[in-house]
Amino acid sequence: MTTVPDADALAAADLAEHTSRSWRSQREHVATHSAFYQQLWDGRRPPSDLRDLPELPLSDKSQLRESQANHPPFGDYLAAPPNVINRMHRTSGTTGQAMNLALSARDATIMAEVGGRCHRAAGLTAAHTVVHCLNYRMWMGGITDHMTLEATGATVVPFGVGGSELLVRTIQEVGITAISCTPSYPAVLEDTVRGHFPGLDPRDLGLKLGLFGGEPGVDDPAFRARMSATWGMQARNANYGVSDVFSNFGAECEFETSLHFMAADVLHAELVDPDSGEPIAVADGRRGELVLTHLARDCQPLVRFRTGDIIEIREAAGRCRCGRTGFRFAVIGRSDDMVIVRGINLFPTMVAAVVNEFSELSGHYVIRLDHPPPYDRLPITVERAVAVGADPVDDEPVDDDPADRELAARVASAIKDRLGASALVTVETAGSLGRTEGKTARVLRTYRPTRGTP
Repeated sequence: MTTVPDADALAAADLAEHTSRSWRSQREHVATHSAFYQQLWDGRRPPSDLRDLPELPLSDKSQLRESQANHPPFGDYLAAPPNVINRMHRTSGTTGQAMNLALSARDATIMAEVGGRCHRAAGLTAAHTVVHCLNYRMWMGGITDHMTLEATGATVVPFGVGGSELLVRTIQEVGITAISCTPSYPAVLEDTVRGHFPGLDPRDLGLKLGLFGGEPGVDDPAFRARMSATWGMQARNANYGVSDVFSNFGAECEFETSLHFMAADVLHAELVDPDSGEPIAVADGRRGELVLTHLARDCQPLVRFRTGDIIEIREAAGRCRCGRTGFRFAVIGRSDDMVIVRGINLFPTMVAAVVNEFSELSGHYVIRLDHPPPYDRLPITVERAVAVGADPVDDEPVDDDPADRELAARVASAIKDRLGASALVTVETAGSLGRTEGKTARVLRTYRPTRGTP
């Protein structure tokens, strides 16, 4: 039992028999072969009806980390013998200890098929030549996302990270029309174009479609406007996934900026209150932590797994103009990236939306927390945009620059007006925050957390 053809265009009622049958098979597999869940469930049998899943306890990343530490390399939630493992990945470790991921051949095939749905929805076709600029070194976003791009029929150029000058020449020589990367990478590429290719404008490269994932920020209208103005490309949120669960199962289409849930035939979704863990109905306007259960996974099946992502349901049912039927949602932020300032819950995506309103800024920022909560102000460091024709490495910082103070005050005022929180804003010179070709951390905690400290 695997995927259903065109599942993303089928109504929930049309998938009900398939998902019910898949879960009954999957629950037997997990209950029989996963020592982790046998212990977590304390001998209880998992319910046969998906509607009764809330009877089971939640599982989370900290438990998986402990499992792998005690039972290396894949943890005792590995539910298949070693000869079934067909591929190994490792998570990026952005939010903690890197995890080892095991996939069977079937697991990998299902992920490629579901990811292909996502990239097709975002506009990638067989007529495109797409360059894939995520890390191929063990990270799930490398070869797995490469395979999801191939599933659309597009010509895929496996570039990876590093060598931005070579990438610019490759785009020119091959006639590449689409790019798959993190949303922070175009700024790296823009600096390369302006700094090393005199007379060349980013728009001259001919990129028409940007397929972004791995970081927040794509949903911000200012980011999209910047991609259109600078590159002449359409920016699409094309690659939402949770590495422990699925590489890619959410993307937007040409008609919606909300993400479509694309994996209803192989993945069961719930919402819970991030504090209490109590179930929240998947209904229009509801917000909560996304919880996922595999309906078809051989090697490391997860049941009621807390993703740490806070999402908002934009439309729970109904058919989009693109023809897809999965619930539509937006990712508000990660529970471990949330910063509480005087009782106001703030996520990096909210800060990015304000920062990107300022044309004087590059859009890069970092929230540096040097002490445990509580916080009465949000400490944000931003950087100036590079003036056209300027080389950021030649810009020298000016101590106590009145223009920087004035800009910082305007940014702080906008954050107060838009988000309701006070901010301590520092403006630095263009390029001073550095660039990354992988995931960019926006919240940096430089203190040593104590037990119970977020």
